[in-house]
Amino acid sequence: MANDQEKEAAARASLQFVKDGQVVGLGTGSTAAHFIKLLGEQVKNGLRIRGIPTSVRSRELAESLGIPLTTLDECQEIAVTVDGADEVDPQLRLIKGGGGAMLREKVVASATKLLVIVADASKQVPVLGKFPLPVEVIPFAQALVAKRIAALGADVSVRTGADGKPYVTDEKNHILDCRFGQIPDADGLARQLSEMPGVVEHGLFIGMASVVLFARGSEIVELRR
Repeated sequence: MANDQEKEAAARASLQFVKDGQVVGLGTGSTAAHFIKLLGEQVKNGLRIRGIPTSVRSRELAESLGIPLTTLDECQEIAVTVDGADEVDPQLRLIKGGGGAMLREKVVASATKLLVIVADASKQVPVLGKFPLPVEVIPFAQALVAKRIAALGADVSVRTGADGKPYVTDEKNHILDCRFGQIPDADGLARQLSEMPGVVEHGLFIGMASVVLFARGSEIVELRR
């Protein structure tokens, strides 16, 4: 419960970065959902923005709250995106993808001037890697990519849904959850994964976050890159 209150507090603090007339990226996950709900209240009170959601789930939530939406087809520049993270290190490098949306999240982040990450204090780590690193793969290459990532030292498992079948992303791919333990060279690992044929995207977000807002109890800690 305290954890959820921290998520909401961090999401509320991120509203200061949203201005009238902007195009706003809408992240995915439990903390981002708090932001979308709070943004919906602001829209109801007269804030004029257009949102670009990073997942079907976020789009459905935004639509239910009356938030006007646009797409990357119509707009390739996003003023601010508010999203969550599974881990954040002191250089503001992130692991994302616990919610299965890191492909669209990274595309939206890449088009964003100001990426604001909101999280509870448990997501702050000295070194990335406690959280399994998600890697999105095309199903055709799943076994091959899993073998190659395992050769880099990870324990690799295919993410499954409630039905026990492989989890399918919004782009119809699968996700490998890769347990590396501590990742001392996140930049190097990101390059290795990006170069693997069959890998669509991975959950290492490096050099993308502008601001991170951690909620620790009633306190908000702001970190900037």
